[in-house]
Amino acid sequence: MDLIVSTDALAAFCERAAQYDFVTVDTEFLRETTYWPRLCLIQVATNDEAVLIDPLAPDIKLAPFFALLANPSVTKVFHAARQDIEIFVKLTGSVPHNIFDTQIAASVCGFGDSASYDSLVRAICKVDLDKSSRFTDWSARPLSEKQRLYALADVTYLRDIYRELRQQVDRTRRWDWVEDELTTLRSIDTYVVQPEQAWERLKMKFNRARELAALKVLAEWRERKAQETDQPRSRILKDDVLYELAMQRPLSAEAFEKLRAVPRGFGRSSAAADIISLLKDVEALPKSELPAMPERYRGPSPKGAVGDLVRVLLKAVAEQQGVAARIIATSDEIDALVLDDDADVPALKGWRRKLFGDKALAIKHGRIGLVATRKGVIEIAVQREEPAE
Repeated sequence: MDLIVSTDALAAFCERAAQYDFVTVDTEFLRETTYWPRLCLIQVATNDEAVLIDPLAPDIKLAPFFALLANPSVTKVFHAARQDIEIFVKLTGSVPHNIFDTQIAASVCGFGDSASYDSLVRAICKVDLDKSSRFTDWSARPLSEKQRLYALADVTYLRDIYRELRQQVDRTRRWDWVEDELTTLRSIDTYVVQPEQAWERLKMKFNRARELAALKVLAEWRERKAQETDQPRSRILKDDVLYELAMQRPLSAEAFEKLRAVPRGFGRSSAAADIISLLKDVEALPKSELPAMPERYRGPSPKGAVGDLVRVLLKAVAEQQGVAARIIATSDEIDALVLDDDADVPALKGWRRKLFGDKALAIKHGRIGLVATRKGVIEIAVQREEPAE
């Protein structure tokens, strides 16, 4: 079992790995107490060898491995790649070239939504993994034999999973499905959080534009603080605190004492001083500079009967195609298309529109109906009576 702890050994391995069509990659990291994930271990396997790369070793630089990630002639195979790629984007400033995610491929091959690695190992490799080392401290050294075996298993079985899923995607001719999903993973915007856009990830609704303006500046301030100090967002301010601050907008140290979500004495902190300054600026904004509030929709509720019918259609289509429903459309996308025939959502584009989107719009406008049969739910055309002259 190779544990690479020097740059020379890493360079030699990466030179060998570059001769293969693909390598499998995984990482172990910690981020419970930090904003940025702390890389503790890299696992890589080719057809003929599997290694552990120790990024915490004092005599190692990862440049040879980063060059391998950037090599377009070698496919980098991950499972549930987003967090792994986020680490490499932080370290290199770019997304690895030529990536493949077996979780995405599994979802279009009928293994269910967000299939776990151990479930694919069980289904394809007929092996039950020992996952007891999943929550160990990967920054501690030396690594135990059990930790090493656990870590290597995350890339060795991945080779067989990748080969099998490639064959299944070939047989079903669903490469365009996989490629559509990989587009998001290949975009650097997926991993780089811009502080001024931090408010968008918060599922908070407001009725007044000034409340929304306050949320935007508070979320941006928290994101910048978290990034600058390398702390989790929740250690700066929890989400429920942001919401209450945006709603109440305290403008003095004393006003903080009346808030339920804020700890006692917070109003005298330097953070509170920053927040007061931001909120005073929000209060001073003229109405013309406040953010536009979304228009209220007056039609059928997407959570009502029409939305329910479209969701039944989605489940039926997913069952017919043997794929995870989420790959075709999410619940938010269904809401959007019920509200707007021209919604800018994946469900109304490309192969998803042909498979599902057009039928969803047809149900919405009463052109087709759904019927339960012994073979499942099927669509039927609706005969609509012409209005009398």
